[in-house]
Amino acid sequence: MLKNTARSIRTRATAGLVTAAALTVALAGCGQDSTSPEEARGQAVGKTTAKGSGGGSHSPVDCATVKCIALTFDAGPGPHTPQLLDILKEKKVHATFFLLGKRHVDTYPEIVRRAAAEGHEIANHTWTHQRLDQLKPDEIRSELDRTQQAVKALTGREPTLMRPPQGRTNNDVKAVTEELGLSQVLWSATAKDYDTTDSALIQKRILDQAGRDGIILLHDIYDGTVPAVPGIIDELRKRGYTFVTVPQLLAPGTPRPGTLYRP
Repeated sequence: MLKNTARSIRTRATAGLVTAAALTVALAGCGQDSTSPEEARGQAVGKTTAKGSGGGSHSPVDCATVKCIALTFDAGPGPHTPQLLDILKEKKVHATFFLLGKRHVDTYPEIVRRAAAEGHEIANHTWTHQRLDQLKPDEIRSELDRTQQAVKALTGREPTLMRPPQGRTNNDVKAVTEELGLSQVLWSATAKDYDTTDSALIQKRILDQAGRDGIILLHDIYDGTVPAVPGIIDELRKRGYTFVTVPQLLAPGTPRPGTLYRP
């Protein structure tokens, strides 16, 4: 039954995500100015590290002096997410989860609660993974607010971060996210794990792209992704990286609603 459920989720998710195969970070968020983690920190020198929206606070990390990188997962939760949470707990890593609402948050509420309770940052990836830059403002608002309210009902907190599907955004998205108190977060490293089940290849793609102040994009709904995570963590730690959530990466800056953050 679990295999059938996982296969069904992959099929639905692939339909919404496969067009991202041609997407590059250079194209993502085109037409909008973006703020880097370094710039976010510089705008708030002297402030203390902020708490995230994941349900817990973490020890302050000064990413101005420490070699930081953020691990993020899109389009879950799903059947593989508990295994991922076990790995992250064992490795003592906190990640940022950009969750889908329909067939994910509403299907796996106990996993959402667990991720929040274990101190991970819970963020918004819309309700149905539609490209927001192709929607009207009211439709954008519905896509985001439905997930906001679903997460709040489970964790007691609304997310403060969102990731637009395929990284596609525009001024309407900026206006609605500002209204809803959401910051936009893109990425610097992606494994394109929607087109392979080869965990070794997923690991190599991430390690080849990893850099200081980076934001790693993975999807915990695909078969090859979660098995790649331990190797990614271990190798990056050997290279001197400290894993942080996205709010920690920006601290002492606080994510500003509507702002587009990209390494």
